[in-house]
Amino acid sequence: MTTSDKLLHMLIAVVLFFGVMALILLATQRLRSRRGERVQAAAFLGPSLLLVAVGLLYPAVLTVWQSFHGPNGEEFVGLENYVTVVTDKEQLTVLRNTALWVVLTPLLATGIGLVYAVIIDKSRFEKVAKALIFLPMAISLVGASIIWKFVYDYRQTSADQIGLLNQVLKSLGFDTYQVLLTGPWNTLFLIVIMVWVQAGFAMTILSASIKAIPEDIVEAARLDGVNGLKLFRHITVPSIRPSLIVVLTTISIATLKVFDIVRTSTGGNFDSSVLAYEFYRQYFVAGNEGLATALAVVIFILVTPIVIYNIVQMRKLEAR
Repeated sequence: MTTSDKLLHMLIAVVLFFGVMALILLATQRLRSRRGERVQAAAFLGPSLLLVAVGLLYPAVLTVWQSFHGPNGEEFVGLENYVTVVTDKEQLTVLRNTALWVVLTPLLATGIGLVYAVIIDKSRFEKVAKALIFLPMAISLVGASIIWKFVYDYRQTSADQIGLLNQVLKSLGFDTYQVLLTGPWNTLFLIVIMVWVQAGFAMTILSASIKAIPEDIVEAARLDGVNGLKLFRHITVPSIRPSLIVVLTTISIATLKVFDIVRTSTGGNFDSSVLAYEFYRQYFVAGNEGLATALAVVIFILVTPIVIYNIVQMRKLEAR
């Protein structure tokens, strides 16, 4: 498809959108009663609900249905694919790696961002310091992975090193180490990449929350002799708890969907695959639609409680 064809399709879509809106306005403009307002609301919500049903609900139901079928999507196998996910050795490794990602990445990224935000708060170089840690957020995960592949680059100890990590090891008198080829430690080194990217996001949100803490609360605590770690524990953390929840849940969801880093760094080899990448490999490489869709459903199941918890906490906050 050429660029002109894409522009034409985009123009047609825009015209159709405004055309539908104009028809709805013309059809409902004379409805002035309360019942008429409900009709107007239904008329405007209808197309959106239809798009949600076609674009989200139908694919979701179809995915769940396909997860009960075999590799070709035709033979009904019941829960066999889900049994494979929790019993097969390779899939258990995938689940283990995903668990490490989901537990470590949000905690480390949020912890580093929080500590960094507290340290640089109201310092002379606050703007520069914030820019430095936020810079990785401007890089795609593929770009970040390529950068860290150079950091992790491996060569024999006797050879000249271009990887920063192995150069440090060599300078300290240790043998060089194949970081990305040795499982399960390679998963931990891949997590470092995600933490490097997400720490800037955590710092930005938490720094804004720290600045929103009323000064009179901080001053009152200091007059009572609360300083240092006690001030951080009893004043700062409780005051920014809603922001901490948002950051933790947001990074957790992003981590469950991590694909780029694994694909770029190891290709899922050497026991480093995770659920999102395993879905891609099973569906597009191995052609196993049943197992792939089962993995997609597992990701959805894992994300849902995080989203629900976030919504509940936000409603509690609004109710105060």
